[in-house]
Amino acid sequence: MALIGRGPELATVTAVVDRARAGSGGALLIAGEPGIGKTALLEHLLTGLAPEDVRVLTTVERHVPTTVPTERDAHLPFAGLSRLLAPVRSHDAALPPAQRAALARAFDTGAFDTGAFGAEDKDDEDTADPFPVALAALGLLAEAAARRPVLLVVEDLHLLDAASATALAFVARRLTSEPVALLAALREGLDSPLNNAGLPTLTLGPLGAAHAADVVDARAPGLSPGLRERVLAEAGGNPLALTELTSAARQSGATTAVTTAWQPLSTRLEKAFRARVAALPSRTRTLLVIAAVNDGSPLTEILDVARLVDGEPARAEDLAPAVDAHLVALSGDELRFRHPLSRAAVLSGTSTRRHQAVRAALAEVLDQRTGRRIRQPAAPQPPPADAVAAALEEANRRLERPGGVMAAVGALEHAARLAGRPEHRTELLLHAADIAVESGRHDEVVRLLNRAAADPLTAQQQARVTWTSARFQENVHADADAFALAALAEEVASGGDTGLALRILWTAARRNFWLESGEDAARYVADLALRLPFDNEPQVLAVLAYTAPMAQGARVIARLRHWAAHPGGDATADRFLGTAAVLVGAFDLAAGFSAASLSGLRAQGRTFQLVGALAARGWSAALLCDLAVAVPSAAEADRLSQETGQTLLQGTARCTKALIAALRGELDDAERLAQESMDLGGSLRARPVLATAHMALAQVASARGSFDEALTHLRQLQDPAAAAYHPTLRHYALIDLVDVAQRAHRTEEIRDLVRRTEAIARKTPSTALHVGVRFARAVLAHEDEDAERCFLEALAADLTRWPFARARTQLAYGEWLRRRRRDTQARGPLRAARDAFDALGAVAFGERARRELRASGEAGSERVPRAHELLNPQELQIAMMAAEGLTNREIGEKLHLSHRTVSNHLHRVFPKLGVTSRTALGHLLRSAD
Repeated sequence: MALIGRGPELATVTAVVDRARAGSGGALLIAGEPGIGKTALLEHLLTGLAPEDVRVLTTVERHVPTTVPTERDAHLPFAGLSRLLAPVRSHDAALPPAQRAALARAFDTGAFDTGAFGAEDKDDEDTADPFPVALAALGLLAEAAARRPVLLVVEDLHLLDAASATALAFVARRLTSEPVALLAALREGLDSPLNNAGLPTLTLGPLGAAHAADVVDARAPGLSPGLRERVLAEAGGNPLALTELTSAARQSGATTAVTTAWQPLSTRLEKAFRARVAALPSRTRTLLVIAAVNDGSPLTEILDVARLVDGEPARAEDLAPAVDAHLVALSGDELRFRHPLSRAAVLSGTSTRRHQAVRAALAEVLDQRTGRRIRQPAAPQPPPADAVAAALEEANRRLERPGGVMAAVGALEHAARLAGRPEHRTELLLHAADIAVESGRHDEVVRLLNRAAADPLTAQQQARVTWTSARFQENVHADADAFALAALAEEVASGGDTGLALRILWTAARRNFWLESGEDAARYVADLALRLPFDNEPQVLAVLAYTAPMAQGARVIARLRHWAAHPGGDATADRFLGTAAVLVGAFDLAAGFSAASLSGLRAQGRTFQLVGALAARGWSAALLCDLAVAVPSAAEADRLSQETGQTLLQGTARCTKALIAALRGELDDAERLAQESMDLGGSLRARPVLATAHMALAQVASARGSFDEALTHLRQLQDPAAAAYHPTLRHYALIDLVDVAQRAHRTEEIRDLVRRTEAIARKTPSTALHVGVRFARAVLAHEDEDAERCFLEALAADLTRWPFARARTQLAYGEWLRRRRRDTQARGPLRAARDAFDALGAVAFGERARRELRASGEAGSERVPRAHELLNPQELQIAMMAAEGLTNREIGEKLHLSHRTVSNHLHRVFPKLGVTSRTALGHLLRSAD
């Protein structure tokens, strides 16, 4: 039968497949209420595809080549993805060893061949992280698609296991450069990682009146007018209801159908299915009951169970009536129900006694099959006295391996299953949840915390549950405040667990920074960091930088310089050092530490920390106007924060991108990004996000000549009553504040603030703070002699690693000289400022320097874009890695892309930059530094 009324929707779906044929793939979600025709739409599309034209990936060969998850598999990690990619696993030989290993851990454990009542416990070595597996899946698809386009079709997406859905969401976002298309059908109103991946969605609504009538007339052309109208009215345009109610009306006759009391549509549809089941032969019904109890299963298994239930052999032909009635579909040795209501109808029409007999027979058959055994929990064995400590040591060992986060979680879960005492089990699960935070998987952390809470919790354990949940940055405004967390850290430390105490104190410090809980809380946290016997100095330094960046600045910066000179090679330590450097205003050190941490964090699967490192690197590089670093770092942080659900870091990345856009002269984009980040930051009450957004908006207003507006934005950072006030970040906007106040002729309004900042600067060697103070002294000096002396002192400082600050000081000095009619002298610093701004890509400031030069009587040259400005963020990141000598596969592994996508990007990069080799690319990018 033709797909009545779905022409426009079918065209939308077909367009996705056509793009894959053309080499540029994509993804489409198809959403709708039950029975609205999602499956029919996919079936109609797939029947017209020639196998030699597009390869359709499926778990098993059925009458329609689609992947249909089952409730039975929903709890098995990567079960759906394993089935989906089974036909192309032969291509994994082309993958890098790490990706092959990731697939092996996820797919080759036998955990996906399980019975109805649960899976056997997987060996904890086989626990796989979603991101390495997702990247390997993307690579596998890219290899398969190199031969012919690939189409992935997933029905009932809401039933797909969480790990598979997360991996597919990862893949779906990266298909634009691959000849791969993904079509996924989702029940409207249900959640899935793909549903939250920002993918285009096609929502199927009810059929219109004319098309609904066509469906009824095609299935029952002889219905009486009254009955026909009744069916149309009650079906409401739902295609399944139209077909089922029409069949029921045709079989039951007009009198019954018209006089039946009104019931919900789902009830009437189930009754229609049940009537169809009741009309089947007894033998067929038995086979359907077995399949329904096991939610579909291999046909040979169903027949074996039937023999035990009825005491005589069953045959595949016995299912023919059910197939003819469109209740089930068969292909080879696989059976599936065509609709959940048909399975529900079978179960609801089965007596309890019959149901129990089937389950008993099914258990017996499954127990006889290798790999299909019903899980029987082993009796807990009393662990040795040091079992918890040993499990924690083993978990820490696994953390150092590639993809080690979830492997460590698996080890702790395994130990918890064997723990004989509830308190041991709870401790292990709480530690597992603590580690799982690093994967960025909120659902995994919640699952572990719920398991831990199944046993009675002490007050301290309950506090740890609150702390672990609070570690997700989007929960910074949750119940546990900085004071409560710091008190918990002190209590845990008194019990001897200083490692855990420091991690809790770190959360307290971060919460105080993002929410600005107040000076008392900050002092309490900093005092504990100094007083308690912690071993992890990088993390202690980060805590101090969060809570006392000025008071403890000298101590922190001295130790940062030590660590910079004596790197330890530990990714997590470098992450903490990078954070500390940002907060105390050592941006030049921050960029180095954050960059050093990236490779290790990627390899270990510490996605949560990775996004933070990228965000910190992007933010500090933006304030340095090192756009070649800031642009790709902020872009990747933005992308990964969305994928891992870290809303706060998404806001941080977005406001950093706004600041970058303002510096590049992309003023409209800067406004849009700043507003987006303020929407994110405002909902979380995240002061640093709001502060940075106002810094970006001030740059925009200043570039447009609206100096009063720019000053208003910057005053938000200085006003304790404002939502964007921040006691630390306000110091790093001092140059901007003084500059716009001078241009707005309102310098008297900020003199007291500058004096207070000078007093703070005497406590710390913070480079960012002292750069701002020296600039302010020069610009705000009352006497010309004092002003010139201050400008020269500011320019004499060592600003080798702060070229943007030097250029801004040169610009201000040149403007000061020109206002005093010393045009000839002004041209030197103005020229130097213009050239520096051009090299940095600071377009708005470069144009300002050009205007000043023209005013001084010098005709300035036109600006020539630098190499990194010609590329988009991802192209720039790939080009820089290629220039460093990395292969396409190595770049792809680092950036979570397929090597073919990397190759496509480089093919666009070379002509944009006018180079033909990686050697030339390296020379060009290095010359632009």
